[in-house]
Amino acid sequence: MERIIQNEYFQFLLIVIGSIIFARILHLVMRKYFRRIAKRTKTDIDDIMLRIIKKPLCVYIVIIGFYFGLKSLSALTPYSLWINRIFFVISALLLSLIIARILSVLVSRWLKVQKEFERTPRLISTVVSIAIYLIAFLMILRYLNIEITPLVATLGLGGLAVGLALQNTLANFFAGVHIISDRPINVGDYIEMDGNIAGYVEDIGWRSTRIRTLPNTIVIVPNSKIAESVIVNNYLPVQEMSIVLQCGVDYGSDLEKVEKVTVDVARKIQQTVPGAVKTFEPFIRYHTFGDSNINFSIILRVEEFVARYLVTHEFFKALKARYDKENIEISWPIRKVYTAKQ
Repeated sequence: MERIIQNEYFQFLLIVIGSIIFARILHLVMRKYFRRIAKRTKTDIDDIMLRIIKKPLCVYIVIIGFYFGLKSLSALTPYSLWINRIFFVISALLLSLIIARILSVLVSRWLKVQKEFERTPRLISTVVSIAIYLIAFLMILRYLNIEITPLVATLGLGGLAVGLALQNTLANFFAGVHIISDRPINVGDYIEMDGNIAGYVEDIGWRSTRIRTLPNTIVIVPNSKIAESVIVNNYLPVQEMSIVLQCGVDYGSDLEKVEKVTVDVARKIQQTVPGAVKTFEPFIRYHTFGDSNINFSIILRVEEFVARYLVTHEFFKALKARYDKENIEISWPIRKVYTAKQ
């Protein structure tokens, strides 16, 4: 029995199995007890952090077990340097993965506090991850005693060739960075742009922006095209917006009565229809002597762009019923034809 215990291969198995058991116990403790503690807090950031580090940490414990187990084998002593290097590379990559995910969550939450970002563009998370992985890559090169200066020069020449080949891709990437920094649009905004493209901004990626239209289809637009287009952002400076509806009444109508009746109908719509701003006082403005009607605009206000459709629908129905009840006539175009006498 003592020989078996002193056997280095048995010790190797003991270390590895021990690390696996310890990782399982830690995973169980984090899943049951730590998560229960995290749920008691007001914020959910600690829950997300726990979910991020739980699996990588358990995997890393097993890797540490393999590392020390391999170091205990005398047969692998000549390869000790390579074992150390492999362990460092794996550790650096795993640590950079955890840090990148944590920073992405923190940046996302910080941006969510800002009014401009209800949802975080995917490009921001991508840039954060690339920066962390680049730092980890440089640390690995430094540990392996690889000279960075010639590599940077080589990458510079290669990068120039790649940049020329991927000119459109890089243009879209930097256009995406410009969109996020300048914030002409944000994720969640309802926008209209050239080419009759309109919808909600679903995501701003490293190459393109995804726009979800009202029929629930996705339009993928290159970032460079968005940066160069004239855009109407219906959510800036605020989501609330006025809607101007056109109407007209017969020339024989009492305009004071028409104004009173129309505003009364509009006021009821503002108070009862979902999406209408309850505190807004609607009004009308006469503006044109038309061919058959005296034309005017009705101004109402909605909480956001899409709400205008239901408010308009309900208003026209209610206005037509009220005009019929009050004997207010909306004329249709009439043409009088005169025949010359011979």
